[in-house]
Amino acid sequence: MESIVLVLAMLLAVVASGYLARILPVPVPLPLVQIAMGAMIAGGFKSGFTLDPEVFFLLFLPPLLFIDGWRVPNYGLLRDKGTILELALGLVIFTVVGMGFLIHWMIPAMPLAVAFALAAIVSPTDALAVSSIAARTPLPRRLLHILQGESLLNDATGLVCFRFAVAAAMTGAFSPGSASLTFVWMFLAGVAVGVAFTLGVTMAQMALSGRIGEETGTPILVNLLLPFGAYLLAEQLGASGILAAVAAGVTMSYVELTGRAPPATRVDRAAVWDTAQFALNGIVFVLLGEQLPGILRGAVTSVGQSGQVNPWWLAVYAVAITAGLGLLRFAWVTVSLRISHFVARRRGEPVETPHWRLVVAATLAGVRGAITLAGVMSLPLLLPDGSRFPARELAVFLATAVILLSLLVASIGLPRMLKGLEPPGEQAETLAEERARRDAAHAAIAAVEVGVHDPSVMPADADAHGNAAARVIARYQRRIDGGMPAGATAEQRRRANQAEQALLLAGLHAEREEIFRLARESRISDETSRKLVREVDLVEARYRQA
Repeated sequence: MESIVLVLAMLLAVVASGYLARILPVPVPLPLVQIAMGAMIAGGFKSGFTLDPEVFFLLFLPPLLFIDGWRVPNYGLLRDKGTILELALGLVIFTVVGMGFLIHWMIPAMPLAVAFALAAIVSPTDALAVSSIAARTPLPRRLLHILQGESLLNDATGLVCFRFAVAAAMTGAFSPGSASLTFVWMFLAGVAVGVAFTLGVTMAQMALSGRIGEETGTPILVNLLLPFGAYLLAEQLGASGILAAVAAGVTMSYVELTGRAPPATRVDRAAVWDTAQFALNGIVFVLLGEQLPGILRGAVTSVGQSGQVNPWWLAVYAVAITAGLGLLRFAWVTVSLRISHFVARRRGEPVETPHWRLVVAATLAGVRGAITLAGVMSLPLLLPDGSRFPARELAVFLATAVILLSLLVASIGLPRMLKGLEPPGEQAETLAEERARRDAAHAAIAAVEVGVHDPSVMPADADAHGNAAARVIARYQRRIDGGMPAGATAEQRRRANQAEQALLLAGLHAEREEIFRLARESRISDETSRKLVREVDLVEARYRQA
């Protein structure tokens, strides 16, 4: 019973944190508010909550990474795939090596393998934390897409490095060749499982619904179960379940572009996922706060493991590691940017140099979160010989401190770095959206003109169908011309309601198909297509209920 009450208290804390973050006199990121409320919950429950890393990974990470993979713009992933891979693969390995030696140098009492394990688990940024920061501090779209793509892919790199560092600490042996092969398998197999599982399940579900029909909530429930199925299947095959969940989400975004899901299903599904994302994301940070008092007690007790007596050295270590991560990230981003520009000039491509503040913002936005917490908590308690795992409590504390400090630095530094900054090319997305709206309106007008003469669309007994068609066309023509609609009289609406509604639905269908076509041809981003399709779906839902 107490566990159920604790879970309910965490959900209540998530709800309350949303209001509290808005009424505080100083802007505070929502994750920090949720961490503080989690610490308060820990004080109110004597037994607390024992965090099982495997359960944490299964319950929270697959759905959250799935929805982030679904909603991250595929156009941005493909456009900046080189930059994203450099950050998700190269930067993580660079960070593991650099920070591993730095941590071992600062804390000689921590074995080198444990230092590398700590460096590996704090190296990947966190998609959930990045999304939370972006919600409070609007980032330039392209920078946000790069950060989201990086955080979705670098988890596998960091976790594989972490796994091999822990194995080295447990056995005293390490094989670079075996590690490389395992990494390649986990990466490729994880992506393949996510793609194949999502396509198989969605095709089967569509086939069944087409043959025998389905209950209203069935497609939404199937969609909610997708990330868990992909994650568990990949883990059974020894692949990366995290990458499988991400790949499942990205694949779902392509499935969405087919336009086969009914409009009402898309609207309801979006509402369900928004609620689930807010609740799960909030509970992750509330859980971190709930674990914080125990982590602090363990770190203070084990301060002698660092070779120091004064517990304030823990703060020095935490700040030094956070600063080291930032410096390595800044160096990598700067050098990577110069190399990219050099290659582009050699190819004769136009080069657009970003403002230095954007480079600093990309550095500050390297926020750590749920992956780091769950990973470091999975460190073994004992070595094979029965002795305590060296410096475990110290590693857990330092990783937790990095999460808090990275959130704090990003929340304070990003607004100042981005204030008044006009990122290059930021108007292109807005212009593309306006063109898509006009193209969709033209397609709708064509469909209405065809529908006037189509008996399956236009009722034969609609006396005022000509006037109805003119009014529907006028709606779309005013959108093209930029004018404001003028409402018809109530009597005219009653006489032509049936005809107007049929033509309007035909126009909405054509409008939605045109938006999907533009997205499939990469003429607009899938982010823009989702926004426009949602608008059309909401209008259609309103008219079907009228």
